[in-house]
Amino acid sequence: MSGVFSPAVINLPPMRTKGWIIPAAALAAALLAAGAGAQPAPKRVAHRDAPPPEPVVVELFTAQGCAGCPEANARIEAVADEPGVIALTWAVDYWDYLGWQDTFARPEFAQRQRAYRRPLRLRDVSTPQVVIDGRRQVVGAGGPALQSAIDEEAARRIFPPEIEFRDTGDRVGVGSGPSPAGGAEVVAVMYTPGPQTVEIDRGDNRGRSVRHTNVVRSVRTLGDWTGQPRLYALPAARDPDQAVAILVQGKGDRRILNAAVLPPG
Repeated sequence: MSGVFSPAVINLPPMRTKGWIIPAAALAAALLAAGAGAQPAPKRVAHRDAPPPEPVVVELFTAQGCAGCPEANARIEAVADEPGVIALTWAVDYWDYLGWQDTFARPEFAQRQRAYRRPLRLRDVSTPQVVIDGRRQVVGAGGPALQSAIDEEAARRIFPPEIEFRDTGDRVGVGSGPSPAGGAEVVAVMYTPGPQTVEIDRGDNRGRSVRHTNVVRSVRTLGDWTGQPRLYALPAARDPDQAVAILVQGKGDRRILNAAVLPPG
């Protein structure tokens, strides 16, 4: 675990989520406007033309040796640039026995997928699999089902902890909020933004060009989060071409409470 800072008071800069910034003044104005009216607040509905208050995390578990995965890869790429979506591609290694060693896979990525078995009530893991906000899965990343799940999750969260990066880029602050049963942890996911193509020479996808987007390269747990504001040190040795997604995630139920992205640089 990286070093952690725990000051009594944290004055955090404007929040960045997937590249946009929400100024504090604009947020305060919106809260005042909401409280001024006598009518109850309408139900929040996800709109594709503007980012929701908190992004939806779409995790694809895939493999270069999986014959059914390229189609799922394409569907994830199609939603990766939607406002309010953080798409992450995790390459797993359990298809390597077919003759092709996945160039992006790591054992810990398959371990992350297996950690979803119990909370999602699955008998086993398979690819392709899409997990939305750690709450639900979409088998095979079916187009309408995937978009429907994203829209529903965009309207679900209430009062999540805020995530704010320091301007120095070396620390991230997580604000206060209700902590799930069993506690939560703050996870840093380093990934390469955008598409990458790999030529497959062996296995079920032999002769194909398999395209991936937002490929995860490494993952690290920064520390526990108990519902109180806290600062965490980001991994020091980071590739400048990689983005960092910060996930606040329940340890037991694996729900992602909130997420934000620090762009490359």
